Amino acid sequence: QVHLVESGGGVAQPGESLGLSCAASGTFIRLNYMGWYRQTPGKQRELVATINEYGATDYGDSVKGRFTISNDKDRYTVYLQMNSLKSEDTAVYYCKANFWFDTSEYWGQGTQVTVSS
Repeated sequence: QVHLVESGGGVAQPGESLGLSCAASGTFIRLNYMGWYRQTPGKQRELVATINEYGATDYGDSVKGRFTISNDKDRYTVYLQMNSLKSEDTAVYYCKANFWFDTSEYWGQGTQVTVSS
């Protein structure tokens, strides 16, 4: 069983920064990738950013150049630094993890990010 614990988020004004973190714990063999997705009411969950075990990253088009994903492999923790926030970044952000030799996808409980003046 794998458990993802998210922290961070909250409220920011446009142009400000926020950070998120997500730590994985439980029983697994080897981490494949971790990342962040976000969802607003009535819309599908969308990619924010992912990072794999080799440090390769992938970003959604709407956050490129503003958000940075990083990880601490030894602690199975992923971070998301969100800069130059916009109102359209307002969403519930979900952490996701995938592990080698495990067909399941694991999700965190979600954390709210609100960008408003």
